[in-house]
Amino acid sequence: MFKISELKKTKWHQWIGNIYVLILALFLVWMFFFDANNYFFHKELSDDIEALEQNKEFYTAEIQKDKSFIEKMKDSTEMERFAREKYYLKKENEDIYIIENQDSIK
Repeated sequence: MFKISELKKTKWHQWIGNIYVLILALFLVWMFFFDANNYFFHKELSDDIEALEQNKEFYTAEIQKDKSFIEKMKDSTEMERFAREKYYLKKENEDIYIIENQDSIK
Protein backbone atom coordinates (compact mmCIF):
# COMPACT_ATOMS: atom_id res chain seq x y z
CA MET A 1 0.00 0.00 0.00
CA PHE A 2 1.20 3.53 -0.76
CA LYS A 3 2.04 5.89 1.99
CA ILE A 4 0.96 9.51 1.71
CA SER A 5 4.56 10.70 1.63
CA GLU A 6 5.27 8.40 -1.34
CA LEU A 7 2.11 9.60 -3.09
CA LYS A 8 3.16 13.24 -2.69
CA LYS A 9 6.44 12.48 -4.45
CA THR A 10 4.78 11.18 -7.62
CA LYS A 11 4.94 13.26 -10.76
CA TRP A 12 1.15 13.52 -11.12
CA HIS A 13 0.56 14.70 -7.57
CA GLN A 14 3.19 17.38 -7.92
CA TRP A 15 1.66 18.59 -11.17
CA ILE A 16 -1.97 18.50 -10.00
CA GLY A 17 -1.07 19.84 -6.55
CA ASN A 18 0.44 22.97 -8.08
CA ILE A 19 -1.55 26.03 -6.95
CA TYR A 20 -1.63 27.51 -10.47
CA VAL A 21 -3.08 24.34 -11.93
CA LEU A 22 -5.74 24.25 -9.23
CA ILE A 23 -6.68 27.88 -9.80
CA LEU A 24 -6.83 27.31 -13.57
CA ALA A 25 -9.05 24.24 -13.10
CA LEU A 26 -11.41 26.13 -10.78
CA PHE A 27 -11.53 29.03 -13.22
CA LEU A 28 -12.40 26.75 -16.14
CA VAL A 29 -15.11 24.96 -14.16
CA TRP A 30 -16.56 28.29 -13.08
CA MET A 31 -16.58 29.69 -16.63
CA PHE A 32 -17.97 26.52 -18.18
CA PHE A 33 -20.82 25.86 -15.74
CA PHE A 34 -21.56 28.71 -13.33
CA ASP A 35 -20.87 31.99 -15.11
CA ALA A 36 -23.74 34.04 -16.59
CA ASN A 37 -22.23 33.49 -20.05
CA ASN A 38 -21.61 29.78 -19.69
CA TYR A 39 -21.38 27.20 -22.46
CA PHE A 40 -25.02 26.11 -22.21
CA PHE A 41 -26.26 29.69 -22.56
CA HIS A 42 -24.09 30.21 -25.63
CA LYS A 43 -25.30 26.92 -27.12
CA GLU A 44 -28.94 28.00 -26.67
CA LEU A 45 -28.23 31.37 -28.28
CA SER A 46 -26.45 29.71 -31.19
CA ASP A 47 -29.47 27.45 -31.76
CA ASP A 48 -31.76 30.50 -31.70
CA ILE A 49 -29.57 32.30 -34.21
CA GLU A 50 -29.61 29.29 -36.52
CA ALA A 51 -33.42 29.06 -36.34
CA LEU A 52 -33.75 32.79 -37.07
CA GLU A 53 -31.44 32.51 -40.08
CA GLN A 54 -33.59 29.68 -41.44
CA ASN A 55 -36.68 31.85 -40.95
CA LYS A 56 -34.92 34.69 -42.75
CA GLU A 57 -34.18 32.46 -45.75
CA PHE A 58 -37.79 31.24 -45.84
CA TYR A 59 -39.25 34.74 -45.69
CA THR A 60 -36.79 36.05 -48.28
CA ALA A 61 -37.95 33.33 -50.66
CA GLU A 62 -41.59 34.18 -49.90
CA ILE A 63 -40.92 37.87 -50.59
CA GLN A 64 -39.39 36.98 -53.96
CA LYS A 65 -42.43 34.87 -54.85
CA ASP A 66 -44.78 37.68 -53.84
CA LYS A 67 -42.79 40.25 -55.86
CA SER A 68 -43.03 38.07 -58.95
CA PHE A 69 -46.77 37.61 -58.34
CA ILE A 70 -47.26 41.38 -58.00
CA GLU A 71 -45.29 41.96 -61.18
CA LYS A 72 -47.46 39.39 -62.93
CA MET A 73 -50.66 41.03 -61.64
CA LYS A 74 -49.74 44.37 -63.21
CA ASP A 75 -51.06 42.96 -66.47
CA SER A 76 -54.86 43.43 -66.60
CA THR A 77 -55.51 40.14 -68.40
CA GLU A 78 -53.58 38.22 -65.76
CA MET A 79 -55.45 40.02 -63.00
CA GLU A 80 -58.78 39.16 -64.62
CA ARG A 81 -57.76 35.52 -65.03
CA PHE A 82 -56.68 35.33 -61.39
CA ALA A 83 -59.92 36.94 -60.17
CA ARG A 84 -62.03 34.55 -62.23
CA GLU A 85 -60.13 31.46 -61.04
CA LYS A 86 -59.63 32.36 -57.41
CA TYR A 87 -62.70 34.40 -56.48
CA TYR A 88 -65.17 33.23 -59.16
CA LEU A 89 -65.78 36.80 -60.36
CA LYS A 90 -67.75 37.34 -63.55
CA LYS A 91 -68.66 40.03 -66.04
CA GLU A 92 -72.15 41.50 -66.33
CA ASN A 93 -74.66 39.33 -68.18
CA GLU A 94 -72.41 36.31 -67.78
CA ASP A 95 -73.22 33.06 -66.05
CA ILE A 96 -70.57 30.85 -64.54
CA TYR A 97 -71.09 27.16 -64.02
CA ILE A 98 -68.67 25.27 -61.79
CA ILE A 99 -68.42 21.65 -62.75
CA GLU A 100 -66.64 19.42 -60.27
CA ASN A 101 -65.76 15.87 -61.05
CA GLN A 102 -65.92 13.25 -58.36
CA ASP A 103 -62.12 12.94 -58.68
CA SER A 104 -61.46 16.62 -57.93
CA ILE A 105 -63.57 16.84 -54.75
CA LYS A 106 -61.41 16.54 -51.66
